[in-house]
Amino acid sequence: MERSSVTKTPQVLMTDPAWFDVRYEINPWMRPGLWSADAVRLAGAARRSFVDLKDALESAGAEITVIPGAAGLPDMVFPANAAVVLDGRVLMSRFRPPQRRGEEPHFRAAFDALLTCGLIREIAEAPPGCFQEGAGDCLWDQNRRLFWAGWGQRSLRRAADVVADHFGQPVVALELASPRFYHLDTCFCPLNGGEILYYPPAFTLASLRAIRERVAPERLIEATDEDADRFCVNAVSLGDAVVMASAADRLRRILAERGYRVVEVDLAPFILAGGGAFCMTLRLDVTSLAATALAPASLAAL
Repeated sequence: MERSSVTKTPQVLMTDPAWFDVRYEINPWMRPGLWSADAVRLAGAARRSFVDLKDALESAGAEITVIPGAAGLPDMVFPANAAVVLDGRVLMSRFRPPQRRGEEPHFRAAFDALLTCGLIREIAEAPPGCFQEGAGDCLWDQNRRLFWAGWGQRSLRRAADVVADHFGQPVVALELASPRFYHLDTCFCPLNGGEILYYPPAFTLASLRAIRERVAPERLIEATDEDADRFCVNAVSLGDAVVMASAADRLRRILAERGYRVVEVDLAPFILAGGGAFCMTLRLDVTSLAATALAPASLAAL
């Protein structure tokens, strides 16, 4: 298990992209034909993109733990889907697509190693048959101290109840309306200062009501079609930095006006598989402590 040499917080898990490619289609973004037509160049570009993302996260204050991927499991490069983590407790996911189920024992081995070295303190598994695809479909909102849980495309509705029971925390279930936004993290991003960056067309009307009942209008940032297509909503919020794929001028300006630094990384090879910056990471240090103890002073107020 490769570890970065500088000790920092927060703690972020990533998977080495040596085995990454696009060989099947389990979401509408996947382009195996484009990949196979230019595989050597794209594999090199993916490696460079991974390094750039890792560097950007480290520059924003994160310590990165890199685990190996596995042959024949190209989507292991997206560890956000491996588990939900809160207060050092890991609830491992169960994948709906058969193509990803082989990842589960490899991630279990990785979590066992993290347990041994003290980065986590407990591992549990979702019940058999209860599809729940990790933090990709279950985002902790530090400011509101609740989980937002996506369902309807990959994860089941009852998975939200499993998360609530396991962690003893409130969970707001959000039904996803489009196969293009198959995980919640593709269309919804809680930011450190309390804003929610989201793409409204990805949600049912009932889910939009649930969001707007809990988040003040001035805290909602609506992503455009272009933002969503660029995978900019699939972002990592670290302090005042928001690390994302290449953004449009409008979104950069809006986030800058809110006090954030937009850190862009060219993630084009991974977008060919339907993943962005958040998909490629799993936070291990997520805590249920009050947000005011964690957020930067300039961003802490709701």
